[in-house]
Formats: sequence, C-alpha cells, structure tokens
Amino acid sequence: MSDAQLSIRNLCVDYITDAGDVRAVNDVSFDIGKGEVFGLAGESGCGKSTVAFSLMRLHKPPAYISGGQVYFNGEDIMKYSDERMSRFRWKEVSMVFQSAMNALNPVLTMEEQFCDVIMRHTNMTRTQAKNRAEGLLEIVDIHPSRLSDYPHQFSGGMRQRLVIAIALALNPKMIIMDEPTTALDVVVQREILQKIHALKEEFGFSILFITHDLSLMVEFTDRIGIMYAGQLIEVAPSKEILKTPYHPYTEGLASSFPALTGPKTHLKGIPGNPLNLLEIPQGCRFQARCSKATDKCFNVANTLTQIEPTRYTNCHLFTGK
Repeated sequence: MSDAQLSIRNLCVDYITDAGDVRAVNDVSFDIGKGEVFGLAGESGCGKSTVAFSLMRLHKPPAYISGGQVYFNGEDIMKYSDERMSRFRWKEVSMVFQSAMNALNPVLTMEEQFCDVIMRHTNMTRTQAKNRAEGLLEIVDIHPSRLSDYPHQFSGGMRQRLVIAIALALNPKMIIMDEPTTALDVVVQREILQKIHALKEEFGFSILFITHDLSLMVEFTDRIGIMYAGQLIEVAPSKEILKTPYHPYTEGLASSFPALTGPKTHLKGIPGNPLNLLEIPQGCRFQARCSKATDKCFNVANTLTQIEPTRYTNCHLFTGK
C-alpha cells in the first residue's frame, strides 16, 4: 500500500516454555492506510493481541519479538530506543486494552489517571491537563464533573468510553483497539462503535480493531485480516469477506454467526480444536479441521498470496501452489 501509515513485515513473536519455544505469531505482514480501519479477527489464542502488543513493544518475558519489522510513517519502531519508544506510545499510537475495568487504576480518580498520561508526554501544567481531561470527557459524552470519580463509580459502557478518551488524550495518529466491546451488551456495543466512528471522522486517526466477532467487525472496518494459529491467512475488504470467503476457516467463521434477517439456517461452526502450536504439522495449519483439504494441504507449506488487487489468501485452493 503506497499510502500506508503502518507496515508490518514478516513479524514473528515467540514464547519461551519448558517444552520449547512457541511461535505465537508467524511471519505476519499487512498494511494500514491513513484514516483506515483495519480489523484483525480469529479465534481466541490465534495471535491477534500478540500482534497488537508487538506494535507497542509491550511484551514481557517469556514473550519476545524474534523477527520482522514494523514501520510507522516509514520508521522501523523495532529499532527505537526505550526512550524513543516511550515518546512513541500514546502520542503517536495509543491503545485501548481489553477489559476497561482492568485497564483503569481502581484506587485513583479519573482526574489523576488523565493527568498522568497528559503530563507525562507534554509540558502542560496540572491545571491545563485537567482542562484537557474535561474536554476529553465531553468528547465521549461524559459530564466533566465525573472527573473526580473512581472507575467503580461508572458503568461498563462509560468505563469503555473513559479508556477511549484517555487513548485520544494526545491526538495520536493511530489507535489500537483490542476487544473494545468485550462484556458489553449489544446496545452498548453499538453505541461505543458509533462513538468511535464519529471520533475517527472528526480527528482522522487510523484504527487497528481486534475482535473475535466477525459480524461486528464487518460493520465497522474497511478491510479485515483473518488469523489462525499465529498466521495471517486471508485479507479482504470487509464487504467481500463474508460474501465470498477464500479460506475455509473464514467460511467457517462466517457460518458461525446467525443472520439477523431472513429464514433460520443451521449454524455449522468449525469442527475440531485450535492447533497446538507445539505440534505444527507439515503443510497447512488448518488441515485437520478443513473439509476441503487435499494432499497438497498436508504436504506443502502455504504463504499469504495476492489473488486479486484487494484480496489475499494462503489457501492452496486459490494460490495454485
């Protein structure tokens, strides 16, 4: 992508275990354009959040980035010093973590938490930081008087909006949203996504949106990448990926969600269990759960390949390898 703001190339992340190193993210590459909403979907444990943490270099042992480059506006952040990386976080790329209640400090008021972020990265005084925090609360439809409250005094949806407001505090160019609507009911989910979309249109930032809910993602994103067992196995425009999935795993994900309109249909789901990353098979990683597997799938390793100008897959049925 010529106008890519974020470019990930051959990213690999390993976890050290007693049984040997486990590659949780294997040779992942994708781009996110300026102002684009890119979705990353897949089952729990497929590597989505591991990719997100890599972009912010937040991994702690036993995890480590074993290979690849991450370019943001042309600079490889993997080469940043710790000091430069500290300036990069929140100011250039910020993150909305899973579970807002766990992301907020329960013993500090929201004023303390907003001011901590703002004053750490800017030269603002305490008064200026507080004024900025009050403005951020208004942006996410929370009254500024609530700044003196503690996290437990807010509802789940309000806490999620607070975390989003903190992520916006320094006007970042990109926001990583890792399961931003987890544990919220469908009405609040829609409210949160509508608010995120409105803020994106107003401020022009890009979004990496991570979830296992493919139907939710289709409504919100421009393009979607599907991950399975640490690999990126398909990338396509959001409006096309459910209508014409190119990978059997994507097809299985699509058939796992009921349609909101039309006649009732039988949900097929995906048989079997996710792959044990300590026992990587020869060939395709999805082979044991795939009803369309051929001899090539059991013997030949696959790589993500461009099939059409906007479509990528690593399925042998389409790559012809």
